[in-house]
Amino acid sequence: MTAAPEQQARESKGLARGQIGLLGSIVIGISTIAPAYTLTGALGPTASEVGEHLPAIFLVGFVPMLLVALGYRALNSAMPDAGTTFTWSSRAFGPWIGWMGGWGLLAATVLVLSNLAGVAVDFFYLMLSQLTGRESIADLTTNVVVNVTTCLVFMALACWISYRGMEATKVVQYVLVAFQVVVLLWFAIAAFVHTADGSAPAGLAVDPQWFNPLGVESFSAFAAGISLSVFIYWGWDVVLTMNEETSGARTTPGKAAVGTIVAIVVLYLTIALAVLSYSGTGDTGLGLGNADIQENIFVALAGPVMGPVAVLMSLSVLASSAASLQSTFISPTRTMLAMGHYGALPPRYAKVSRRFQSPGYATVVAGVIASAFYAGMRVVSEDVLWDTISALGMMICFYYGITALACVWYFRGSWGGDVKTFLSRCLAPLVGGVLLLVFFVQTAVDSTDPEYGSGSQLFGIGLVFLLGVGVLALGVVVMLFQYRARPGFFRGETIARGRTTSVELEGEVTP
Repeated sequence: MTAAPEQQARESKGLARGQIGLLGSIVIGISTIAPAYTLTGALGPTASEVGEHLPAIFLVGFVPMLLVALGYRALNSAMPDAGTTFTWSSRAFGPWIGWMGGWGLLAATVLVLSNLAGVAVDFFYLMLSQLTGRESIADLTTNVVVNVTTCLVFMALACWISYRGMEATKVVQYVLVAFQVVVLLWFAIAAFVHTADGSAPAGLAVDPQWFNPLGVESFSAFAAGISLSVFIYWGWDVVLTMNEETSGARTTPGKAAVGTIVAIVVLYLTIALAVLSYSGTGDTGLGLGNADIQENIFVALAGPVMGPVAVLMSLSVLASSAASLQSTFISPTRTMLAMGHYGALPPRYAKVSRRFQSPGYATVVAGVIASAFYAGMRVVSEDVLWDTISALGMMICFYYGITALACVWYFRGSWGGDVKTFLSRCLAPLVGGVLLLVFFVQTAVDSTDPEYGSGSQLFGIGLVFLLGVGVLALGVVVMLFQYRARPGFFRGETIARGRTTSVELEGEVTP
């Protein structure tokens, strides 16, 4: 049987086709990962765990992401669909696992939107404080009313741009991503110059041992590397959810996924080497081991490294979080569109704006949910918000892992006879998926400890565990409700469970 059912379903969703090319996809992928925002919070804690082996641990974290990306590329090549995890895992494992995979993606992306908006608020007022020289302006973020109001404005603006479709998204992302990358590279070059002329606090020469993962002293540091792979690399899969709107839907998104991850790891390694050479890992002054500066490394180092133009770093982190806020809308809205299209959610989620050819209803829903979540959590407790973001790592590992294993199972009939096919459709996604699912289980176990995360607890159980497992449990409840309301999807009437054989490699599907 030919691949017509999947292709016809893809073409009938109503999204604008062919609007994004390879470069545009990579730019949006980098935007969602948000390197400036991610690095300023990740460099310090990571260095405190692994010391001078920071580049090595970045490479360790890069491996499972690359392996999983190869699985995504293979699945997209066979059946490009905006539903990605939801559609692919439904095809491989059936509607129940497929629905929960889609829920994991939705929960992670929609709730992360609230965190990105909160970070944008913090750096917005920090930027104003630096520009005006009035430190009191930066303190406005502690005012709950001001904080929440500003966040809602940012969220509404990002939602509006996303509603207007991929063309508007692409234009905004080119500007914001180019700016943050230029500033990051400027920062790195300036740090290397200070190191070379002897004006850096540490002034260390780059040591090949920094790249040696075997030099990391403990297994916990390797676990931290896998953990970081979730947070510092997460977001590259957005390029797959745009596949129906991309030129060359079967090939371009897969290339963009790999290209995005490779570009990010090169950028991360460049910044890591610059910061290590300049600051070292001491626990005083500007050393990366100093607990007083670890929460926001760039705020501490921008002035000494960049001098009078240090405000550009604050602008860069603001641009990074704002760009990611806007581009992160892409994944949940396209997933909800697909779930509505295939009958896993009410049909109104499948509505597409006639003017902009974007998932209008789903975009508004994502914005409203993320805004309500941020406002509620910010009023209750800031710690609760950060614990929630920590718990999202479990969901990210969950849906990445499911998707990677879906690749292995879906292509089980086409492994033999070709080493390249075996590596890309079986071994690579299998190893990557297993690693992430093991980390999902390990995190779930560790987070039961009341001291995990912020130390918040309920009935002696860590709040991170309760939030992470609670959101997944809520997904089961919603799924059962949808089963009663829309049983067709769960009976396999809209997405047929299937597998491939060697014929698939020539463009045919056997259900």
